[in-house]
Amino acid sequence: MINFAIVGAGFIAKKHIDAIEKTEGAQLVAVCDTNPERLAEYEGKVNTFTDLEEMLKNQGDLHVVNICTPSGLHERLVSTVASYKKHIIVEKPMALTVEDSEAIITEAKEHGIKLAVLHPNRFRPAIKKLREVYDAGKFGKLSHANATVRWNRGQEYYDQAPWRGTKKFDGGVLMNQAIHNLDLLLWFMGPVESVQAMAATRFRKIETEDLAAGVIQFQSGALGIIEAATTIYPKNLEESLSIFGETGSVKISGRNANFIETWDFQDVSEEEAQSLAEEIKADPFGKPGHQCIVEDMVAAINENREPVVGGEDGLAPVKLIAALLESAETGKKVTFN
Repeated sequence: MINFAIVGAGFIAKKHIDAIEKTEGAQLVAVCDTNPERLAEYEGKVNTFTDLEEMLKNQGDLHVVNICTPSGLHERLVSTVASYKKHIIVEKPMALTVEDSEAIITEAKEHGIKLAVLHPNRFRPAIKKLREVYDAGKFGKLSHANATVRWNRGQEYYDQAPWRGTKKFDGGVLMNQAIHNLDLLLWFMGPVESVQAMAATRFRKIETEDLAAGVIQFQSGALGIIEAATTIYPKNLEESLSIFGETGSVKISGRNANFIETWDFQDVSEEEAQSLAEEIKADPFGKPGHQCIVEDMVAAINENREPVVGGEDGLAPVKLIAALLESAETGKKVTFN
């Protein structure tokens, strides 16, 4: 049995706990939060702690720690957990800066622990089918791709906690909302050559951007277009990922990028494409991505391999976002080394 602990008992922690409870060979043994009120519902069910090091010292049977705190705290917490040689699952983004993200990877390697980053959208049925045809070379040479996040986050969302919308602890629409879509964009399109972007804070009273748009040139020569906004009235409109190649065009859309809108390949009939779209529509979310990540961590420990979504996967979108924000601030193209 692989024993898990949660650090940070806020909203997202409930998804982690549900994933652990549904995973064979996994069990939750501890929850840690600096706010005792958040721990009340776990009293008597698991061990509870208000101090991380106290938990790491006293919970001797612990194997994996899931970090679910505000993003600006991730690197410091990972450093502490890694020093006790516990495996780690860290929520997205893995950190708010490239430097902190790289430090997390280094700390995991130095202490010989497994590191997984929570990018659950890779496990949605439509995205898994898209990956199958991509790996099979169905697109031919890639032309370009489009990643769009048109969501609503009202002022009340940011007012829920003082860290929301801050540069130090939260990040803006690119880092907090669009990062899942950007992870998918990079997963399919590969390394980035350069970016050029604009960003603005149009409606919300926050430190960070609520609107951003950018253009990417990938090392392959393909282009990418990014649009990300939390300014959409009055509710979430869409999240979509479109990929275009010589012999294929696909658009995955819906409010959370989980339905097939376009599925055109030269060797796939309209009937086959429609059948696949209906299959996805019947179960658009599939097994929860958090559960897939937890299951994979259990398997990685038992099989002594690396998690399928590891530190480098978490670093890539952070590097992309940092470049986009640098370009937006300077008004210049940013070229990757």
